[in-house]
Amino acid sequence: MPRRAGRKISLRRLIVNADDFGFTRDVNRGIVEACERGILRATTLMANGDAFDDAVEQAARTPSLDVGCHLTLVGGRSVADPGKSLPGSVGELLPGLLGRWSLAALEEELSAQVEKIRAAGLRPSHVDTHKHTHLAPPVLDAVLAVAKRYGIAWVRRPFDLPLTAAAAGAPWKRRVVSRLLGGLNGRFERKLAAAGRRSTDHFAGFQITGLFRAAEIAALLRALPEGLTELMTHPGFCTAELNAAPTRLRQSRQIELEALTSPVALRAAEEAGVEITSYAALEPAR
Repeated sequence: MPRRAGRKISLRRLIVNADDFGFTRDVNRGIVEACERGILRATTLMANGDAFDDAVEQAARTPSLDVGCHLTLVGGRSVADPGKSLPGSVGELLPGLLGRWSLAALEEELSAQVEKIRAAGLRPSHVDTHKHTHLAPPVLDAVLAVAKRYGIAWVRRPFDLPLTAAAAGAPWKRRVVSRLLGGLNGRFERKLAAAGRRSTDHFAGFQITGLFRAAEIAALLRALPEGLTELMTHPGFCTAELNAAPTRLRQSRQIELEALTSPVALRAAEEAGVEITSYAALEPAR
């Protein structure tokens, strides 16, 4: 990223990204609120979300919100074939990767999702996957192929930093799983380089999903390593619409929204010298 005259470039940069844009209207409103009043700058949109059209309208009214693709292979309807349902869980998806979901079928579904987002007038700068399904090697291959086809520069690095996990009360099982998943990092790096895509240097949020408040955000900001980090978040307003939706994250979304807009978080970022940025603001892949 080129240095601008008279501007000190921070050695520590953070992209606060919200998953599940398009899931429900109250989630959409929470994401926009976290962008306008807090430290969130990016989100990823579910092409098969029930509130997709509302999310597109919200994005048009919020130009500071950097919108990417939340590629979905678990939950809801297929976009490539709307008459079919996607697997209901990761446990249902994984056996299908040995049968129904060939690489061509995966690319067809993910391409349809990207095309729907682009047809709505959005030009996504980054991609991630619902439930981190691109940890599965066939899904990663499809995600990278689709990202390259549509010129999407950034792909989420899904390997969590341990920062604040213990303090936030992250379950020990989640911490163990996070550590085991780190063993996939080498393959991720090789595949990413071969596809000419980019990722952040670090990632945080898996272990503390649904658990963090302003204090954990402030602790993460103070302990952030040098380089570029993505913080995955799930803010939202918790109304009857979200309470009726198929998700375990309900009231925690309201708590995350309060944390992301808290003066404590805003002050911590300033005091720690962390530059809050977005994928769209960074140099694209070539």
